[in-house]
Amino acid sequence: MMRINLLPHREEKRKQRQKQFGILAGITAAVGLVVAGFLWFAFDSQIENQKGRNKYLNDEISKLDKQIDEIKKIREETASLLAKKQVVEGLQSNRSEPVYLLDQLLRQLPEGLYLKSIRQTGVKINVTGYAQSNARVSAFMRNIEASPYLENPNLLEIKAVTVNSQRANEFSLDFAIKRAKADDGRGSPRKADPAKPAEKKA
Repeated sequence: MMRINLLPHREEKRKQRQKQFGILAGITAAVGLVVAGFLWFAFDSQIENQKGRNKYLNDEISKLDKQIDEIKKIREETASLLAKKQVVEGLQSNRSEPVYLLDQLLRQLPEGLYLKSIRQTGVKINVTGYAQSNARVSAFMRNIEASPYLENPNLLEIKAVTVNSQRANEFSLDFAIKRAKADDGRGSPRKADPAKPAEKKA
């Protein structure tokens, strides 16, 4: 019987397969490196581009912040100037107010009633004085209510006293000035209509 030794042939095929596998593994590794390098380059480019965009946005935000600060300063300066302007206008508009106040009080005082003090706090006025009767005080309050310049009379106190050996009624009352309603466009309250006399007697 004839015997054939196949071991060398098998060994040769095994070596060829190992060689083919090595070549394939090398190609695969090379392709993997190329792909990895391409991906790294692409990601690095995207990162650099994003950094550039972020820097641009940060620069623009800094410019906007500076502009906003400048706008705030301008608004604050404008508000300060407007406040000063209003103060000056208020002082100018109220220069003649005491004159009109005294004029109105003289117009509204009924006979038999005399004032001894006048105090002003803003638009609020307090007066004290003497009256021959309670009816005179009531007439004074009605005259104030009917005035185009005065309003809201409020009697605080009234009591019987003796003045120069004569009986009288000492009173204290508050009222207010109609600044908003009595402006004639020049910043001064209007005078009372002389055609509408105040009540003199109760």
